[in-house]
Amino acid sequence: MNGRWLVRLGWKLLRLLSLLAAVCFFSFWLVHLSPIDPVQAYIGADMMLVGPEQRQQIEAYWGLDRPPLEQFGRWLASLLHGDFGTSMIYRQPVLDVIAERFWSSFLLLAAAWVLSGIIGFAAGILAAMTRDRWPDRLISWYCYTLAATPTYWLGLVLLLIFSVWLEWFPIGLGVPAGVPAEYVTWQDRLHHMVLPAMALSITGIAPIALHTRQKLLDVLNSEFVLFAKARGFKGWRLLRRHGLRNIALPAISLQFAAFSELFGGTVLVEQVFSYPGLGQALVEAGLRGDVPLLLGLVLFSTLFVYVGNGLADGLYRWIDPRIRKGSAA
Repeated sequence: MNGRWLVRLGWKLLRLLSLLAAVCFFSFWLVHLSPIDPVQAYIGADMMLVGPEQRQQIEAYWGLDRPPLEQFGRWLASLLHGDFGTSMIYRQPVLDVIAERFWSSFLLLAAAWVLSGIIGFAAGILAAMTRDRWPDRLISWYCYTLAATPTYWLGLVLLLIFSVWLEWFPIGLGVPAGVPAEYVTWQDRLHHMVLPAMALSITGIAPIALHTRQKLLDVLNSEFVLFAKARGFKGWRLLRRHGLRNIALPAISLQFAAFSELFGGTVLVEQVFSYPGLGQALVEAGLRGDVPLLLGLVLFSTLFVYVGNGLADGLYRWIDPRIRKGSAA
C-alpha cells in the first residue's frame, strides 16, 4: 500500500513539475512577443529625460540586453536556488510582493468559493426537489441569467447600488484610505471585502446549482429511488439516504475545478474594486512588462490550482469507498 502511494505521489510531482515548466516557458515567451517595452514601462513619464546610455544601463541592470533564451535560462537558474528575482515595479523581491498580497486574495477567494459552493449546492437541491414549481423556475431563471453575466459588469452594478446609491460599503480598496496599518481592524478589512466577494460568488452559484439540480433529478428518476419510494421513503429522508452521496462527488469536482475560474475572476474584480491582491499585481506586471513578478505569479497561481485539484482527489476517496477499492485493486 505504501509503495503504491509513493508511486502515485511521484507521478503527481512529475506532472506538477512538467506543468510548471511549460507554463513558465510559454508565459515568458508571450511576454517577450508583446509590444510592451519593459524599460519604458519601468521609467514611466520620465522616458523623455533618459538618454541612450542610461537606457542601456537600465537594460544591463535588469538583464534585458541578453537574448530571450539566455534571460529565461538565468531566471530559471536563480529559481532553482530559491530566488524568484526582483520586481521591476515594486523594487522588492517577488516573494515579498506575493506574500504581502497573498492573504488579501486568499480571503477573498475563500469567501467567494465557500459561499458559491454552499448556496449553489443548496439551490440545486431545492430546485430538483421542487421540479416545475415556482422555486425551481426562479432558481433556473437566476442561474441562466447570471451564467452569462460578466463578473466585472456585476462588480460595477454592485458598486453603483451599494456604494454610490445606498452608501453601505466603501468604493474600492482593501482598507480605509489614510488609516495607518496598525489601526486597521479585521472589521474594516471585512467591510471592504464584502462587495468583491459578492461579485465573485454570485456568478459562481449558477454552474453548481444547475449541475446539482440535473444530477439530483437523474438520481430521483433512477430505479433504486423508485424502489425506495415504494418502501415509504420520501422527502428529506429519501434525499439523505439515497440522494446526497450520489450528487456530492460531481458537485465537489465542479467546485474544485472552479479554482481556476475564480482566480481569473479575481483579476477582474480586484481591478474594479481596486482591491490590493494578487490579481491586481498580475495585471500590473503584464501591462508594465515586469517579467520576474509575472512569472512568479503564474507559478504561484498554477501551484494553487493544482493543489486544489489534489485536495478534490483526496476528498473523492474519503467520500466514496469505491474509489479507494478501485485504486487498491
